Amino acid sequence: MDKSGPKPHVILKVCAAEEEGEEEEEGEEGEEEGEEMGKGTGSFGKRRNKTHTLCVRCGRRSFHLQKSRCSACAFPAARVRKYNWSEKAIRRKTTGTGRMRYLRHLPRRFKSNFREGTQAAPRNKGAAAA
Repeated sequence: MDKSGPKPHVILKVCAAEEEGEEEEEGEEGEEEGEEMGKGTGSFGKRRNKTHTLCVRCGRRSFHLQKSRCSACAFPAARVRKYNWSEKAIRRKTTGTGRMRYLRHLPRRFKSNFREGTQAAPRNKGAAAA
């Protein structure tokens, strides 16, 4: 055997590697155009489907459409979502931060034992002395 010349199977491997290198370069150009992308930074511009919509109970855009659950208030669960690790969030949502249409008038109604539609007795000086 002649040991001085190149071996034929090595030549084939080198040629195949050069052809693959040309194909990879074409693939890189395709990625720049935006045809093929992974799930990383470049793909965020393509996303146009909404995952969350407005919640009926809390009004925030936290209601997950596929899970059918609000991530802010846990609707449709009966109890409102609340965690002690976020005390600031509890202060923002607690009673007294909104209109309190019903609770605003309760102390005054409590003073009169919740009586409605009755006339108060006249407060005359003569009636008080007698």
